[in-house]
Amino acid sequence: MIIYDLCCENDHKLEGWFASAQDFESQLASGMIRCPQCDSIDLRRVPSAVAIGGHAEPAPLPRSGTATFSAIPNGSQAMALYRQLVNAMMAATEDVGTDFAEEARRMHYDEAPERAIRGQTTDEEYEALKDEGIELIRLPVPRKEDLS
Repeated sequence: MIIYDLCCENDHKLEGWFASAQDFESQLASGMIRCPQCDSIDLRRVPSAVAIGGHAEPAPLPRSGTATFSAIPNGSQAMALYRQLVNAMMAATEDVGTDFAEEARRMHYDEAPERAIRGQTTDEEYEALKDEGIELIRLPVPRKEDLS
C-alpha cells in the first residue's frame, strides 16, 4: 500500500491510498481520482510531511505502563503504516516526559501555550485528565528498532 499526498489545481489537499505506483498512475490517467472539494481531476503529488523529516533518528516515545503491542505482525502493511504514524507524531510533538499531565492541564486552562506534546502518565493521571475533559490519546509504542 502506498499513500500519496495530493493537491488539485485549486490547491485543495487530499490523500490517496494505492496498491502500487502503477495503480496511482493508471487511476490518475483515467480520471478516477477526483478532488472531494471541487471534483477536479487535475491532481499532482506533493511532498509528504512524513517524508520531509529526513533520516534523523527519532527520540523514543515513553511507554505507558499498560500498553501492549503484539497483534500485528512486524512485516505487515498495517505495522508499516503504524510505524509511519508513530514517527510522524514523534517528529511533530514536544516530549515533556513525566510532566505530561501537568503540562496538558496548563495548556487546557490557558496557562501555557497550546502545542502538540507527548509524554508519560500513570493510569490515574490519564483517567483524571479524561475526567477533566482534556483530549488525549494513548498509543502503544513499538520497540525503537521496529520504528525504522
